[in-house]
Amino acid sequence: MSTSNQPNIVYVMCDELRWCETACYGHPHIKTPNMTRLAKAGVRFEVGVSNCPVCMPARSLAVSGQYARSCSTGGNTAIKTVQGKGIMPQWPSPGRDHLPNQTLPETLKNAGYTTAAIGKWHIENWPDVVGFDHWIIPAVQHANSAQWYCENGGELFSPPGYGLDFEAKRVGEYLQQRKADGTPFYLYYNMSPPHMPLMDAPRKYLEMYSRDDVVVRGNVDLSKPIENQTDKFLTYLWDYRFYRDQLPYTLNLPHDGFDLVDLTALYMGLTTWVDDALGQLLDNLENTGLAENTVVVFTADHGDNLGSWGDMGKGRWNDESARVPMMVAGPGVVSNTVSNQVASLLDWAPTFLSMAGATTPSHMPGKDLTAVLNGDVAELEQNYAIIESTHLSQGVAVRTPQYVLGRYYDKQAGRPNIHDQVGECFDTIADPFSLNNLVGTDLMPSNWQELSQIITDFDKATPRLELPEYKFGRSLA
Repeated sequence: MSTSNQPNIVYVMCDELRWCETACYGHPHIKTPNMTRLAKAGVRFEVGVSNCPVCMPARSLAVSGQYARSCSTGGNTAIKTVQGKGIMPQWPSPGRDHLPNQTLPETLKNAGYTTAAIGKWHIENWPDVVGFDHWIIPAVQHANSAQWYCENGGELFSPPGYGLDFEAKRVGEYLQQRKADGTPFYLYYNMSPPHMPLMDAPRKYLEMYSRDDVVVRGNVDLSKPIENQTDKFLTYLWDYRFYRDQLPYTLNLPHDGFDLVDLTALYMGLTTWVDDALGQLLDNLENTGLAENTVVVFTADHGDNLGSWGDMGKGRWNDESARVPMMVAGPGVVSNTVSNQVASLLDWAPTFLSMAGATTPSHMPGKDLTAVLNGDVAELEQNYAIIESTHLSQGVAVRTPQYVLGRYYDKQAGRPNIHDQVGECFDTIADPFSLNNLVGTDLMPSNWQELSQIITDFDKATPRLELPEYKFGRSLA
């Protein structure tokens, strides 16, 4: 049942945006004024963490309020093999094999909220199955133009122009409806950029940044080509239209000498595109009069290595992959505050439920951040986050304000067993590019055994979802 003091909640998640590619986290050249605007209006978490830095598990845990291993798979999606090629399903699966427990939107509905999901989805279940009253989602495979959408289970359609602009418009229309309705609402708003395809974007964003604007991370060696560099760059530029369809215009790099710096400049352009869409949201909230009673969170599902250690993509527990921008503003949130509390995607479910006056189900293990947001405490007793790293079967790590300490999967014992010994430990303040592994040195943190024990306790206490055989697709005929 709703109450008059329940805030509206808008949870904004973009795709593959690392924290350091934003102005409010220190980038000297990128234009992200609306992220800065939101951060100044509320709390910016210096260390925001994706608990499983891959698209599908990160999004599944955000909706379910559970760790990825408990609500879904550790991988990006189930892949169907067709004629010897792995093909990513275009749409979610039938039934509810994934996210079987009561989700965040379902719990908010029980508390009197109306719920909506607009934008990228990439979760195995359909939105209505896990608690969304209204939804508009694109096909799983990434395209910023000529993309297919499904709204509330109806016929597929492809809107003109760019998907990000279409979604922003539909968000504005949804807010107008909510203004007239007056019922508290939860809006899960997802933006696909700056995830690939980087070239499928308006020209102004493609031309916005030059090579001189790019800040190359200290763990990137530009003198060494990325493994399979040309194919990886073309995948970043065109996504499935290159790697699956091999469309003629996707087969060559934009110019001779195109390199990682050029690629990162395009990534920066799409990040500003995201920022402009965020600005539209904030303006719409103000113009409808909803801003005063609406909590807005902006974050990303994970980051992007963009050449760090010769790696592309995500999935690791390192900062480039797992550390994301995270900021929140709204009623009851202190303004212009930078918090040293480690906040993770998992923490927003119990935080939103606390704001709504609802009880958090016992299967949602995240931290309630409201005491930090309203200024009652600077940090919670639990000031760390768990990262499940699926990339190369890496393992599990714990992230504190200063350290990331990880233990690999024990390949001899077989995954998902975790090795007893610590594999990596980095001081992210003294060594921001994580170049010096402290394991076996005198510089290990004094509490490293306690941090390792946190991983042990997590592994023992966190159940794994046993999934039946994957059922491919759902008919939309």
